[in-house]
Amino acid sequence: MAMTNTKAVTFAIGVIFIMNLVGHCYGATGYNNNGLQYGFYYGKCKTPEVESIVRNTVYSMFLRDRTIAPALIRMQFHDCFVNGCDASILLDGPSTEKTAPPNLSVRGYDVIDAAKAAVEKVCPGVVSCADIITMATRDVVFFSGGGNYNVQTGRRDGLVSLAQNTRVLPAPSISVASAIQAFANKGLTATDMIYLLGGHSIGVAHCSLFKDRLYNFQNTRKPDPTMDLGLLRWLRLTCAKNATVDRTANLDQNIFSSSIVDKSFYSQILLHRGVLQIDQELALDDLSKNTVAAIARSYDFNTKFGQAMVKMGAIQVLTGTQGEIRKSCRAINPKLTLTSLIN
Repeated sequence: MAMTNTKAVTFAIGVIFIMNLVGHCYGATGYNNNGLQYGFYYGKCKTPEVESIVRNTVYSMFLRDRTIAPALIRMQFHDCFVNGCDASILLDGPSTEKTAPPNLSVRGYDVIDAAKAAVEKVCPGVVSCADIITMATRDVVFFSGGGNYNVQTGRRDGLVSLAQNTRVLPAPSISVASAIQAFANKGLTATDMIYLLGGHSIGVAHCSLFKDRLYNFQNTRKPDPTMDLGLLRWLRLTCAKNATVDRTANLDQNIFSSSIVDKSFYSQILLHRGVLQIDQELALDDLSKNTVAAIARSYDFNTKFGQAMVKMGAIQVLTGTQGEIRKSCRAINPKLTLTSLIN
């Protein structure tokens, strides 16, 4: 049974102490093929509790604003899918990834800034912004009722952030076949893609991203025939045809579960209650519908979702002597010259 929002937060309060004791990655050792390691920061700082510092900082902000959970999930996806998981999305500048249209609504930068500042006080110049994104996202998934998955660390921060590179981000209207190919280009399987879109179990979408499905689907001047009629009527009330304000709707239309990381999203799209076109297509396309149905019946969504998040978090990572460890997540270290950036 899905937890209410209040129960989810109460659950997080009740077990955060246990997480601080046993939920770290320090219990495992060894590198993966990308050079990442469980417990990478163990022994590198005055305190072994680097992940606890991030977790406690994020938790205090989560209590004030629970919408940072879907915001950070989206941030990690938008970061990893472009240049790899290198925190390039965090860099300020006139033509950085931040300025690209798909990223204008990305939020959560203040959360990463706060976590970075807290870590720098006890372990300056050691913990990357890219790792903080990964750890913070893992934590908000747990705080939102999802599973507690371990993450590998050891990423370094990238030196390049260009708005033009965000063209690889899949659009909400992308077909399932094209989405599978886009994820395959990043080393992710179709099943990985379907689980990762389970991030839509929380959060909202702006009307502008799906209004065509309500009024003029594929230029037919009619609504998307695959949408549940009750949902269509409800979304038309939220997203008026000639509205001047871009309002939002929950991605998971189960009102009891729209803020909980769980499998409810898949049951909703099976009922034709998907808001974004790609979400609904997952339940209809022959390439994905059997997996969607299996997830809706399953009891291990949180585990599999966590595994997919870990796999995504290893895309094109920088390790070893690559990249840098930024002092500020918003700017490349000033000691770097143009020559060093080119080389």
